[in-house]
Parts: sequence; C-alpha cells; structure tokens
Amino acid sequence: MRSLFLYNRTSPIGGIYFLFLVNRMQMHYFILIMPVYLVHSYMVWGIVVMGLLSQLNLMMMSKWFNSSYAAKGYQGFLQLFGKRAVQVFAILGFLIILFKISIITLGYVEMLHSFIYPSMNKKWLILMILLISLFVASHGMEKTLRFVIIAFLCGAWIVIMFIPFFFPPIANYRDLYPLIPTEWSGQSWQGLLFIWSAFSGPVYLVFMVPWLSSNKKISKYLVIGNMLTIIEFSLLFIASVLFYGSNFLSKINFPIGYMGSYIQTSGLERIDHILISFHMFNYVFDISILLLCLYGAGRVFMRKMNKGATRIGFLSSWFIILISIILMDQWLWETIPGQKMLLNIQIWLGAFIYLLVPAILFTAVKRKESM
Repeated sequence: MRSLFLYNRTSPIGGIYFLFLVNRMQMHYFILIMPVYLVHSYMVWGIVVMGLLSQLNLMMMSKWFNSSYAAKGYQGFLQLFGKRAVQVFAILGFLIILFKISIITLGYVEMLHSFIYPSMNKKWLILMILLISLFVASHGMEKTLRFVIIAFLCGAWIVIMFIPFFFPPIANYRDLYPLIPTEWSGQSWQGLLFIWSAFSGPVYLVFMVPWLSSNKKISKYLVIGNMLTIIEFSLLFIASVLFYGSNFLSKINFPIGYMGSYIQTSGLERIDHILISFHMFNYVFDISILLLCLYGAGRVFMRKMNKGATRIGFLSSWFIILISIILMDQWLWETIPGQKMLLNIQIWLGAFIYLLVPAILFTAVKRKESM
C-alpha cells in the first residue's frame, strides 16, 4: 500500500502560530451554546477565573513544549511512560478524540440545519463537513496546523459584530445585576465546569509538538492566545445577557446564532447566515486536526508507528468517524435527553483531560529531569 506523507516535517511552526492555535482550538461548538449554560450575569467572573486557571495549565504545557522529550515525539512519550502505558493512553485518546469530533460536528450541523438548510437531510451536511475536513487533513499535519491562520482570520472578527448589542436600545443594563452571586446552586457549579471544559482545546497541542517549535518564548504566545479567548467568551456572554436577560437565556438553543439574525446593515440581509458560514473554517480546522490525531493514536495502539501512514488506514479512520456520528445522530442526538447526555459527557471529558494531561506531563518531565 502506497504511503502517505501526513506526518512529514519540513520546518517547525512557532511564534504567533501558538497564539492562533490556542485561541481557535478553544473557540469551537461550546462557544455557541455557552450562554445557555451560564445564564446568570455574575458567571462572567467564572469565565475570568477559569481563564486564569487555564493560564496556569498552559504554563505547565510550555514546560513540556520546551523539554527534550517533546521534540522526540512518540519516542519522548516512550521514554517518559513506557511502551505499555503509551498504548493504553493511545486507546483512551482515540476514544476521547472520536467522541469530541462527533459532538462538535453534530453541534455545528444542528446549527446549519436550524438556520440555513432546514429542509436538507442532516446526514448530507455531516458528510459535507467531514469531506472538507478530510481534504484539508490529507495535506498533512504541518499544512493543517498552518491552516489555523485562515481559521483565525475568518473567525476572530465575528465577535466585533456583537458589539452593537452592548448599546441601547437593545441593551438592558439592569440584566447585568447581580454581579456578585446572592446564592450558589448546582447549576452554577455546572457552569464553571462547562467553562473549564470550553478552555480545554489546547490540550491536544501536546501531541503535535514534533511539528511545533520549542522556542523559549512559547509561554508568551500561549498566554496571549488564552487571554484573547477570555475576551471573546466574556464579550459574547455579556452581549447575550444584555439581549435576552437571565430568565429567557436558558430557553434558547443557540442564543448567539439567533442574535446574529438581529444584526442589520443597509446593504446586507441575513447576516446570521454569513456568520455561521464563516464559522465553518474553525470547525474544519478543528475536525481536520483531530482526524490526524485520531489516526495517529490508532497507529500507536495498532503498533504501526514504524510503518508509514497509508491511504487505507487514513480513510478507515475517517469512515469510523462518519459511522460514529451517524449512529449518534440517529440514536441519541435527535432526542433532548440524548443530546443532553452527550453534551454532559463531552463537558466532563474535556474538563477531566484538561485537568490531568498538563499536570501529568509537567510532573513526568520534572521527575525525569531530577533523576
């Protein structure tokens, strides 16, 4: 079988790419539904606190990026944890990545179906997104990582479109109170968990480190990228509270999407369609990167690391994702309890791996260096 050059490296990616990668990998499906989970205006402090804790995690990850083990890629993991442990991690990683791709694809397709293509069968939309992602991923890990520039340029400006919601007559500033919680409920804890999970995207960068530069200034770009996300999360959440109010916010499936339909210009109509379409670049980037990670994890636990990547292996990974998404859509996503269950699993999984992976890598590197 002819080999594919999916994991070749020509020149390291570094500097400002880290900023874009951190920021775009945090701005996925969760940002579109975040206001539904937070509801109360004081949760803006939750975004700030969880964002600052995320900075600590990124600092720990920068220790991994700068280590000699990271530059060795797969061999570095073997030196730190041993062959059997790496295989177990690869199986767990394969399942976690498969689940994440499924949820973000189903979420975005749900939005496309609700706002732009209500009469189209959702399975065609799923196939379209996955085919575009397959095309991008087929250019290899290095070029897909560089695709983040396009994803950033096509997505970062969208938050500016929501600035008018901060000003009267749409804005009602009384909805911003109370800024300090008068009571703390289980929903508030769930909101914090949701925010922490939303910040977890950059954790997958630790597995792409052979393609990334080990420049000592990495931590600076990681911190700036995370700060940009805090600002974007905060602006979109506050705009949602001002527009809907806390009481109504929890009843809207896609608050940010519906807000987009109220943006008016003298020359363009249905601005929401334009914004949702531009969001696709971010999803394609996310899914493409995760597809390459999933295939890589499969090669590790199938013990194929000494052989080159193949078309049949790469396409098999893509078909596994396609079948997984269609089955989830058919059996669970179509019902509200099923959809909630899938989202809750993804929230817990994202929070769990963002808590553990940076801490484990940081501790393992420190322990090895002290030996």
